[in-house]
Amino acid sequence: MPATVNADPALWVVKDADTTIYLFGTVHLMRPEVQWFDNGVKTAFDSSSELVLEIEDPDPSTAANAIATRIVDPDGPPLSQKLSAKSAAALKSALQTYNIPAAAIEQFEPWYVATLLGLVPLQKYGLSADSGIDKVLSAKAKNSGKRIIGLETMEQQLNYFDTLPEPLQIIFLEETIKGLPHYSKMVDTMIKGWVSGKPDKMSNAVDGAMKRTPEIRKLLLGDRNARWADWIEGRMDRPGTTFIAVGAGHLAGKDSVQAMLKRRKLKAVRIPS
Repeated sequence: MPATVNADPALWVVKDADTTIYLFGTVHLMRPEVQWFDNGVKTAFDSSSELVLEIEDPDPSTAANAIATRIVDPDGPPLSQKLSAKSAAALKSALQTYNIPAAAIEQFEPWYVATLLGLVPLQKYGLSADSGIDKVLSAKAKNSGKRIIGLETMEQQLNYFDTLPEPLQIIFLEETIKGLPHYSKMVDTMIKGWVSGKPDKMSNAVDGAMKRTPEIRKLLLGDRNARWADWIEGRMDRPGTTFIAVGAGHLAGKDSVQAMLKRRKLKAVRIPS
């Protein structure tokens, strides 16, 4: 069994006379040996009456249907025919590496195959969805009777990818395939950045992976961070204490939620670990 790793992830607070909002960056999959729910994080969570996540836990059947209706391209040519010969060969090699039958993905949209290839290796590196920070917080909130709110719906999140123009989806897939040989190092950098409370390390890894797809970076990070900052600004008008937990990449870099809040005259202050 791996030795326990004590983490000190980053935590911020936005507050006025009668409202306190904590901002906590999550990792959707985590290594089970990482211990993080203590000290400032636990104190902030326990003092909050509601948990705000990117999305609430979807009903499994609803989730399955939402995914199934978006990932298949029934009228288009097979995926391998949408790619250049070089990219098709690289895709075939990547699928063989992870024991995914090539025929099984031929009718899938390029964005979904990119996402699949980005997730499958994570188990190899010891990361687990059951230990994911969002999942753990959601379970704790349910056990303590906290209200759980989603900033978005699952359908919205799927549509971010599904509505991308196909040429951009293909670039996304190609860049994912190119990054697979370096995936272990990138994941290690991201986890170490989260554990040590250095979100900029995570941001640098994400920026490197999205170098050729600034449109996707804007769609998935900048635009969403601006909307979430609007939500926080509105929430500040009501008294109470709220714990917001979103992907750690949203809380780092020049387009972070904190940067968006600053433009709205709200200051997020880092809480010492």
